[in-house]
Amino acid sequence: MIDILMITHNRPEYVRLALPHLLESCPPQARVWLWHNGTDEETLRAVLAHRDHPRLHRFHHSPVNTGLRTPTNWLWQEATGAYLGKVDDDCLPDPAWLRVLPAAHADNPRFGVIGCWRFPDSDVDPELVAKKLADYPGGHRLMRNHWIQGSGYLIKREVLDQLGPLRPDESFTGWCLRAARAGWVNGWYHPFLHEEHMDDPRSPHTIYRTDADLLARLPLSARNTGCRTIADWTDQMRHAALVVQRAPLDLRAYEGWRWRIRNIGRRIRLGIGARAPW
Repeated sequence: MIDILMITHNRPEYVRLALPHLLESCPPQARVWLWHNGTDEETLRAVLAHRDHPRLHRFHHSPVNTGLRTPTNWLWQEATGAYLGKVDDDCLPDPAWLRVLPAAHADNPRFGVIGCWRFPDSDVDPELVAKKLADYPGGHRLMRNHWIQGSGYLIKREVLDQLGPLRPDESFTGWCLRAARAGWVNGWYHPFLHEEHMDDPRSPHTIYRTDADLLARLPLSARNTGCRTIADWTDQMRHAALVVQRAPLDLRAYEGWRWRIRNIGRRIRLGIGARAPW
């Protein structure tokens, strides 16, 4: 079995697209676990419209917004599938992802966290990507990276059994780095399986057309990186794509003094009102 989590909150425009897209792209061996945060009535109606779908396996409603860690650990601790994943309520992964990624995992026992690519083609630097490509048995290829984004991914059950769930205050990025240090191979499947990220202002389905739209419902990532305009938010998306393509494969870059200096610099930039790129 493949167990996939979707966490919904207060953006019904996205949920009405993302939830049926996920449900309809699930093969027979996949099942969806749905966690709804909050009490926004329009979003809840969009969720409950699919309550009886045959691929919807479990539903939990939390009246308060518990964030991402609690629902993620709910899936990881209760699901029994050989593979586990998550799709954000603002994302539309390639319909083939639940066919391609399990096959890659099955052919490569050391694959840990692999997934879809959420950036448009215009953000791809072929020279940077080429430096991180690696071929694996079964005709599979990854753009190696020690972490990927928290949507459109698939984890092998053995990784979770070894590492356990997200720790208090641990991000998904931090958990992926733990997996990499334990010897698991992470990265984006290549040729890229695209995942449309509707929060990107360049997406045809985005709810962010003006600066006022953005400020009215500021995404958490935009808040954390100091973005307050559409231009800043678009630049941040481009920069995030560049960061992951340039990210080193030397694990020493993510620990000790190098990691501390990077995080201190990020906090300083936010403290003075500047943007702090991912």
